Amino acid sequence: MCKIYKMLRWILPFIFLFLIDWYVFQAIKTVFKSKTILYAYIVITLGVLIYLVYFFSTISRGNGQNFTTLYSMGLFILFYVPKLIIVFFLLGEDLFRLFEGVFHSFRKTNTEAFFHGRRGFISKISLGVAAIPFASIVYGIFVGRYNYKVIKQTLFYDDLPDGFDGTTITHISDIHSGSFDNPEKIDYAIDLINEQNSDLVLFTGDIVNTHASEMDPWIGAFKKIHKPKLGKYSVLGNHDYGDYINWSSKEAKQQNLEDLKALQKDIGFDLLLNENRFIEKDGERIALIGVENWGIGGFKKAGDLKKASSKVDKDDFKILMSHDPSHWNEEVINDDYHYHLTLSGHTHGMQFGIEIPGWFKWSPVKWRYKHWAGIYKELGQYINVNRGFGYLAFPGRVGIWPEITVIELKKGKKPV
Repeated sequence: MCKIYKMLRWILPFIFLFLIDWYVFQAIKTVFKSKTILYAYIVITLGVLIYLVYFFSTISRGNGQNFTTLYSMGLFILFYVPKLIIVFFLLGEDLFRLFEGVFHSFRKTNTEAFFHGRRGFISKISLGVAAIPFASIVYGIFVGRYNYKVIKQTLFYDDLPDGFDGTTITHISDIHSGSFDNPEKIDYAIDLINEQNSDLVLFTGDIVNTHASEMDPWIGAFKKIHKPKLGKYSVLGNHDYGDYINWSSKEAKQQNLEDLKALQKDIGFDLLLNENRFIEKDGERIALIGVENWGIGGFKKAGDLKKASSKVDKDDFKILMSHDPSHWNEEVINDDYHYHLTLSGHTHGMQFGIEIPGWFKWSPVKWRYKHWAGIYKELGQYINVNRGFGYLAFPGRVGIWPEITVIELKKGKKPV
């Protein structure tokens, strides 16, 4: 039975992907008459197909995400997302052809020439449309993943302590250092963080993919983040707990978590584990609260909002750091306490979408998360969902760029 299962892990993905490739080949051979192009397509397709089937059938949880898994997933997305678009066009045409063929069979009319001409037209349209995501994915892999954007927001509060009027916060999230491969780009992003000269630097989790050791090559770079006058603070994200691989023992997994906590201290962050800190300025204070990861849909629920908020008064101005934005919707905004601002990440904006700043944003991740990128307000409380500093699973970003958020807190009402 085990041998049959292993064979099916190879055979079923091969059949599925082969059918997609075969279907797309019908469009290729219709549009391109050159045998060189056709043979090249066949050779490249078979090579990629065999590699991907081998990869998906042998992948395990033993090592977590590494460069092999990262770029294999990138290769899969690059080759098969555009092909699925072509299949969509061709399948739609074939269904139309089927119904029309049945109709004309009753009328005994000849539509062969019409169908042949339309096949060529649809094939050209499908290839043209598929070229757009193909080019976008190539751009996302080679450029988009390090296309850092500084996004600035200003939030107004009537009850902000006077001493904190004009306070600025640099918010970063989802570093995922195990995915990085370009020190110059990381140094550039660190310089961007420092150029903001904010009063606070807050990091909302997922410093690694799985192993604390992933951060070793990058500790020097992240140590360069200046410690602002009001401090640098962080919380854990779901990936920081090492839950996504099989460890040799519970002790090894726990040691990895302890190493991760130590490295956060090493790069200058005060890690809040269901804790709070009072930040004082000009004789006044605000409360900074950090919870461990809490998320719906099978994610770890280690966050304890009550424990994290102990010793914090209801009347204190409160900033909450919570990695997963589903926590805000499920627990935070309905809590007895009024959390003025929550900072989250986690979604990455799915690293794919369309954004026109100030007017429109869309990503498939919106079907999974109600709050997935940018500023939201409910019940007089704000959340900022950072689009992420790094990348995971897919080695690129298309339309949803890596983000450094700068939030300014202002006393009073927002100008009309």
